[in-house]
Amino acid sequence: MPIFEYVCGECQHKFEMIVQGSTVPACPSCKATRLEKLISGFAVGATGVPSSGGAGGGCGSCGDPRGPGACSMN
Repeated sequence: MPIFEYVCGECQHKFEMIVQGSTVPACPSCKATRLEKLISGFAVGATGVPSSGGAGGGCGSCGDPRGPGACSMN
């Protein structure tokens, strides 16, 4: 079941809700059904190891932080 983010067209309350099938969600604050579905970013503001998986160190040949093959110095 997907989780959607909405903003209420009546009271401007932002909220997330699990929506099943053709269920018409209502604002938990004012019960209005005039809602706008927002486009949510996935893991916005997340911190941690970069997707390259490296913790630095470069390619070993030139030290380019982009990793192996980035500088074509093989």
